[in-house]
Amino acid sequence: MNERIKQFSELSKSYKTILVDGQMQSVLLIDPDRFAEMIVKECLSFCEYQGDRFDEYDSGMTERARIIRESIQEHFGVKV
Repeated sequence: MNERIKQFSELSKSYKTILVDGQMQSVLLIDPDRFAEMIVKECLSFCEYQGDRFDEYDSGMTERARIIRESIQEHFGVKV
């Protein structure tokens, strides 16, 4: 697992207090929705960066990257 995914894992952790055998206990949870959303947003950001980076070599790259970015956003239902 790369460092960025490890960061997302850390950032998506939360604690929930639950009742276990009559006692309150904190449980560490990873919010799978938040974790997945962070990964998708990172991919969207990467598409935008790559489009801008290569646009000087291929004038349509930014537009193609925008279309791919919007398609990914729509596919996963992530709002930016």
